[in-house]
Amino acid sequence: MRFGVLIPLSITSLLFGGAAIARSADGTPATPSWNQEAAAHYLDSRQGWWEGWEKSQRDHGTVCVSCHTALPYALSRPVLRTALGEHGLTGTEQVMLASVTKRVTLWKDVEPVYTDAKQGPPKSAEARGTESVLNALVLANYDAQQGHLKDITRQAFDAAWALQLKTGEKAGAWNWLNFHNSPWEADESQYYGATLAAIAVGLAPDHYRKDHQIQANLKLLRSYLRSQYQAQPLLNQTVLLWASTRLPGLLDKGKKRELMAELFRRQQVDGGWSLSTLGTFKRRDKTAEDPRSDGYATGLTVYALQQAGLPSNKPELQKAVVWLEQNQNHANGQWPGYSLNKQRDPATDVGKFMSDAATGYAVLALENARLGK
Repeated sequence: MRFGVLIPLSITSLLFGGAAIARSADGTPATPSWNQEAAAHYLDSRQGWWEGWEKSQRDHGTVCVSCHTALPYALSRPVLRTALGEHGLTGTEQVMLASVTKRVTLWKDVEPVYTDAKQGPPKSAEARGTESVLNALVLANYDAQQGHLKDITRQAFDAAWALQLKTGEKAGAWNWLNFHNSPWEADESQYYGATLAAIAVGLAPDHYRKDHQIQANLKLLRSYLRSQYQAQPLLNQTVLLWASTRLPGLLDKGKKRELMAELFRRQQVDGGWSLSTLGTFKRRDKTAEDPRSDGYATGLTVYALQQAGLPSNKPELQKAVVWLEQNQNHANGQWPGYSLNKQRDPATDVGKFMSDAATGYAVLALENARLGK
């Protein structure tokens, strides 16, 4: 591995792995101590498998956007582009975006990704609400890199706002898929979905969040996220911390300090976080939750703390970055992730779902640390 000449590091940085924030003499990021190419290969191969899996297929030749594989891929794969010397979208990204674009374009004609007829009510409404938010987030994230909000992304947002709940206890949120699969399709997941909508609005370029046409929607969204915050598992509160850095008015300074302190209380001795400790979860097969630190909980937590402006030289944060650097599987590029719902064989494709998410969020956190953002 090649290293440049590094600027002096503090003793604290050396103790906790200064490579996380080390920079070359010319100010450019140093070569990372994790394998970016292997991570990209894992992400591409898993999203490629998902796009070809028969259970992912939907009508009009489209593919379901999944919270465990497709969304982490869409958020993380672009950040590796510069480091890998790529000059455009990968073929896998192009297929993913073509499917999302097609479903937004044909929104009134495509079937929901799950339907009342096949899965029972209210799955059609849940699927529509969930997909509308995910479509907007995926497209807004890619538009943010180009600095311009495309018409198709505005169309995706329009579809999402039309499905936002306007009355009742959950006003401001969306109907959200619930298959009793934590953390993305369970009782607590409706709040998670609303945080993703906030992130999407915050990412959208061209000052989209100031558009007068969506101010009533944003008022409802902010009200829901603030009023329901205390009842949420720590995992959802962590995603809200991230969202609050993109969309103002979601989390006040006092709650932000309390949340950060609680996250560090949950940090494990090895420097990582365990998903099983970020909420009250119970597996359906009666097996014990896995207490080990994992890439999803650690990557997401580190990224949220970074986005919230936590100094990169804070020892606890540096220790977490080192955990991420040291826990990549160098044979296949992935980070470990463990199901909250049942004991799964990590060698199977379905058993890799949590590792798909773990790898995506680990990449976000590590690239952010490498670039010193």
